[in-house]
Amino acid sequence: MDIQARKIHFVQEFLRVADDELVTKLERLLRIERKKKLEEGLSPMTMKEFNEIIDKSEDDFKNGRVTEARNLLNQIDTWK
Repeated sequence: MDIQARKIHFVQEFLRVADDELVTKLERLLRIERKKKLEEGLSPMTMKEFNEIIDKSEDDFKNGRVTEARNLLNQIDTWK
């Protein structure tokens, strides 16, 4: 059974659940597992990487490669 079929089967079974406590436990489990997966992909940056990002940001600012928050918000409004 492929992942899509398994997800459909799981959702169908989940929709049959009438026990509020079980739904709460499944919600909690999903949140915990999603958080674990997210954290697995994260790693702290080194001080060198951090300083390089700061240097690049300062260079962007000095050379006018910035967008004012007001302009960015106006752009975002056009996305909707």
